[in-house]
Amino acid sequence: MRLAGRGDTALSTRYWVASVQAEAYAGLDDLIACERALDRAEAVRGLSTNGVNSGWLRFDGTRLAEERGARYVQLGRLDLAENTLRNALGQEALAFGQSYRRRGAVLIDLAAIGARRRDPEQVVAYAREALELARSSKSGYVARRLRTLCDEFGPLSRDHRVAELGAEIAMLGTP
Repeated sequence: MRLAGRGDTALSTRYWVASVQAEAYAGLDDLIACERALDRAEAVRGLSTNGVNSGWLRFDGTRLAEERGARYVQLGRLDLAENTLRNALGQEALAFGQSYRRRGAVLIDLAAIGARRRDPEQVVAYAREALELARSSKSGYVARRLRTLCDEFGPLSRDHRVAELGAEIAMLGTP
């Protein structure tokens, strides 16, 4: 049986809570509980569009792939994260020119995977695109995430491409 309208909004909140729980479980380094919570959050896709996008929450499931990928990065599961985040980039909502903030966050997570793998090419490729998004959109969120990414460079900072990228990120203004 399907609930509609206000019932869907209440269920949407429940699924959003599951997504938040997944983030908490990732912070606790509990992959199994994190995945269970993400799977519960996926149920939002079965709700009618009338109830899901109304109200303050607007949790409709379109962000679940990028959320799942971010949680995998947080958990250090780089193999799972990379596949999930690359698939997320292919979604219409993250197409170039759609959502600078969301696309930037996914690109930065992919660059962070490169940093953790000590792969300067991956870092530069994804971070450079995120940097261009930050410049063109003047997104303070993307700029702050890029600065945080620089903390993960570690030994890669000796690579001239990564060092140059870090210098460009440092020069970004934050609105």
